[in-house]
Amino acid sequence: MANLYIGLVHYPIMNKHKEVITTAITNYDIHDIARASITYDVSKYFVIHNIPAQRELAATIMEHWKSGFGSTYNPDRKDAFTGVELVNSIAVAVRTIEDIEGTKPIVATTDARTYDNTISYARMREHLENETRPVLVLFGTGYGMTKETMESFDYILEPIYGHGEYNHLSVRSAVSIILDRLRGEAWWNK
Repeated sequence: MANLYIGLVHYPIMNKHKEVITTAITNYDIHDIARASITYDVSKYFVIHNIPAQRELAATIMEHWKSGFGSTYNPDRKDAFTGVELVNSIAVAVRTIEDIEGTKPIVATTDARTYDNTISYARMREHLENETRPVLVLFGTGYGMTKETMESFDYILEPIYGHGEYNHLSVRSAVSIILDRLRGEAWWNK
């Protein structure tokens, strides 16, 4: 079975005017995605931010749950942060995985549109279950990663389609749905 890594990318991100920006750290994203990551056996969850002060903020939030008041108030939450790592770029996350695994990971991302290199959840799940090369799935914040950044990845996971026309999930929701599709119980076989 291949190891699964994820990353929450805050730069380079597009805003609604298609300008390149850096998005801010949010407590809910760090916290909720950490909990989903440990639930679905993610090897490491990278919070990727290029601004040192924002990484410091994230570290402070995490420290509250790891050793601060939060660690005694709700001890179960402490475990969720054991696999979270703060890094300053996607490249550092990829190099960290290479150092751990001894090989470069397959890098995939998500988008609400399809591309020439779109891969289905079934195919990516099959890789994770039957191969050994690690996979890094990156999630963009804001209005998504820049086109140039996305073009450098191996795959783009197919969009999440709901029953309705609306298609703009929060990143926390998208991460949970995608982790369940890639590593969740195969309920359809029961």
